[in-house]
Amino acid sequence: MHVMLDLETMATSSHAAIVAIGAVLFEPDTSIISSNFYRIVDLEDAAKFGELDAGTVKWWILQSEAARQIFSCDEQAVSLSRALVDFSEWLEEHQQHERDTPQIWGNGAGFDCVILRNAFESTGLPVPWKFWHERDVRTVVELGRSILGYDPKRDMPFDGMVHNALADAQHQVKYVSAIIQQLAER
Repeated sequence: MHVMLDLETMATSSHAAIVAIGAVLFEPDTSIISSNFYRIVDLEDAAKFGELDAGTVKWWILQSEAARQIFSCDEQAVSLSRALVDFSEWLEEHQQHERDTPQIWGNGAGFDCVILRNAFESTGLPVPWKFWHERDVRTVVELGRSILGYDPKRDMPFDGMVHNALADAQHQVKYVSAIIQQLAER
């Protein structure tokens, strides 16, 4: 069971405030996405459990109006705890066997997985995966560049809205799966 994770945050630190969680269940050898998860987190609640930094706030101000919509979706926004419980339940719902531990993919060894793990700990909720099941998108991308000469940022068009956590997770699945499949063929 592979889960691609993407977070939208208000800082780049390991305790960044999370404003959106996007995740998809996928098979790297086929690129098939079988389930999507998306939650917008209320900014005020997120700030109680995570850090905000001026540089990231400025960065958000410069993004497209569509990307900034997460800050005006009050009706859809939930507390951080609610989003984390929902994510845990979504993972559990897709575990077919006790041993079917989710492999959690994040874009950067020190970013998505670490920030989400810290959010679970900050809210007193159990982390629904083991740290040794964390996987890194950037490592796979570097293998694609150095071994295959394939650069997904250059070679694969983005479908959807950039800086939407769900669309970003779906895009990451496309290029991680493409690289894994090409490496398997060698």
